Amino acid sequence: MYVGIDVGTSMVKAAAFDDTGRQLAVEARPVGLDLHGGHVEQDMAEVYAAVVAVLGALTARVPEPVELAGLTGQGDGVWLVDAEGRPVRPAASWMDGRAHELLDQWLADGTFETVFRRTGSAMFPGCPGPLLAWFDQYEPKSLDAATAAVYCKDMVFQRLTGAARTVTDVSDASMPFLDPRTRSYDNRVVELLGLTHRRRLLAPVSDPVATGEAREGLPPGTPLANGPYDLPACALGAGVTRPGDGLLIVGTCLAGLVATTDLDLTGEPAGLYISTDRPGHWLRAMPAMVGTAALDWVLTTTGVRHDEVDSLLAATPPGAHGVRVLPYFAPSGERAPFVEPRLRAELTGICLESTPADLIRATCEGIGYAARHCLAAAGLTGTLAVCGGGTRSPAWMRLLADVLGRPLRVVEGEVGARGAVLAAAERYGNPLDAASWTRPTAIVEPDADRAASYAKGYEEHLQRLAEARGRARH
Repeated sequence: MYVGIDVGTSMVKAAAFDDTGRQLAVEARPVGLDLHGGHVEQDMAEVYAAVVAVLGALTARVPEPVELAGLTGQGDGVWLVDAEGRPVRPAASWMDGRAHELLDQWLADGTFETVFRRTGSAMFPGCPGPLLAWFDQYEPKSLDAATAAVYCKDMVFQRLTGAARTVTDVSDASMPFLDPRTRSYDNRVVELLGLTHRRRLLAPVSDPVATGEAREGLPPGTPLANGPYDLPACALGAGVTRPGDGLLIVGTCLAGLVATTDLDLTGEPAGLYISTDRPGHWLRAMPAMVGTAALDWVLTTTGVRHDEVDSLLAATPPGAHGVRVLPYFAPSGERAPFVEPRLRAELTGICLESTPADLIRATCEGIGYAARHCLAAAGLTGTLAVCGGGTRSPAWMRLLADVLGRPLRVVEGEVGARGAVLAAAERYGNPLDAASWTRPTAIVEPDADRAASYAKGYEEHLQRLAEARGRARH
């Protein structure tokens, strides 16, 4: 048995697989988010307890010997820990918006663009650079008390293994301090962000990923590998490694990823280049701030259940009777394929005759247009895989294929956990049959007529977005 652990933003999961990649069982526990005044925080003790709980439940349910385990989890944010990996304060989530004024300043004075030209990382309020600078200005005692400012999975790895120090990997370190050419921290970027005196907090980069033996959760002595974080782990789990091929993750975060060997730091600063375990190979990533989170908000607001989405998508035609949604619901604005900290969602075309079905379809279409924008900016030229919670809706997958105008390789199940296992197996010299492990569960073809209609809708979406960005700046 192989175990993949995926420490998500709202859900912690552990999945068991056999040696052919067949998913045997999954255990999951929800974890909370504390939202207040633009701050989005998580209780690290709750997150770690959920990891131990799902591992205990999984190994009790499938009592097979564990060959090895791989760990992945949410990226970005700031997780301040002491020498034993224990929390100094609650974690600041990647969804946090408290540092938007700092980012506004760096956008205006050129720091933002300079950092992108050096690292390929377009900062956003919830990434470590702005958050650490905010803590340095407004909550310095937390930084004084911390041994390291790490990422979610790094905290979990240290606690599970009892490692003497916290380390990270090249994928998590990619935003915003890592030089993608040297695979080490760019101290000039640290200086530009006013953090040279806090340099000690950046966790050492383990390249390749760190390994250890589990002391808790898993059977004692189980080999465990730390990383990569959830976006590149999903790419591995979906079989996206050939340059030009892409992945769309329809989860809390809507992320478009394209495998590439071309490091192009010109053009509009947006997204990031994620370093992978293969030097000279990157994932050009355009992780938008909200995906299913936007739909969740609409469902909650309209009182509609998740299991009603498919029937409601069928109840209204493409174009949603003129209702349109710009799906930028995050309190920290948008980060891909552009950075606009003050951008907010817009709902237009609504009248007394509009129905919940119209609003839900318009939201799904708006998310599809945002996905098309991300994938175009990331340079998609090959096949496209899709994974995430959104794949559970066949109607939404058909809508996405139409909006994107291309076939979708749907990869279901715990794709991030699957990728974590593949990365761990490679690290331990036990390579598995990746083709078998990443075989798609379905191919969804677009309808030619609807795709042509949505191509026009996409151009209208870009125009509305340009107008909304203009308003956000004023």
